[in-house]
Amino acid sequence: MNKWELFTIGLAITIAAFAGVWVISVKIRNYGLLDAAWSYGVAVLAPIYASVGPGEPLRKWLLTAIGVAWSVRLGTYILLRVLRHHPAEDPRYETLRRRWPGAGMFLVFFELQAVLVALFSLPFLLAAFNQSPHLQPVEIGGLILAAIALVGESAADLQMSAFKTDPACKGQVCRRGLWRYSRHPNYFFESLIWWAFFLFALGSPWGWITIVCPLLMLYFLLKVTGIALTEEYSLKSKGDAYREYQRTTSAFIPWFPKS
Repeated sequence: MNKWELFTIGLAITIAAFAGVWVISVKIRNYGLLDAAWSYGVAVLAPIYASVGPGEPLRKWLLTAIGVAWSVRLGTYILLRVLRHHPAEDPRYETLRRRWPGAGMFLVFFELQAVLVALFSLPFLLAAFNQSPHLQPVEIGGLILAAIALVGESAADLQMSAFKTDPACKGQVCRRGLWRYSRHPNYFFESLIWWAFFLFALGSPWGWITIVCPLLMLYFLLKVTGIALTEEYSLKSKGDAYREYQRTTSAFIPWFPKS
């Protein structure tokens, strides 16, 4: 089996899985499950690629290990958040419901996300077929950057969770820890981990094509379902307090706040 045949199998798996998630989402009336399913995608596909691919074991399983760690942590974090707030739905999907009446458009949306999951799995696929016996410096750099991004994203999520569960903080804007230096540190580190996976993939033949992963992720985070919709909701719910936060705090890249 060559890499592109295995990619086709991975795509079929995600299409079937996301159809199942769509059925559940329609039944419980909560499309937020899509975010958890998307995040779990790497944890499903990367081990399959590593098990089947003929690549050097250390390389493919190192990348798989950190990919699965990122995937399981983020997917579980999002799933628990969705379940904790259910039946309330993420405001982003409430907005999409108003734009797309009926469940049919959401099925198309879910399946497009399935295709994206397969596309974003390319770094793991290519590493699984790389038979070079030694890790290259760019691969080691990618692993280090991925570890930093994983720790940063985990810390940002933990800080926000602690803030939201503190009764004294109700109605306020989170400025704890990393959130003092960026309005969206979780998104920043999410972007960073995909740059890390791209760096690692550069050590494999055809690895350059995975540049599409961090670039697409950056576009989604900055312009589509990330910062744009999140800030729209935050302005509605927190008003002037959030406008002041916007004035003083970097939107994306962590930096010292303005006075």
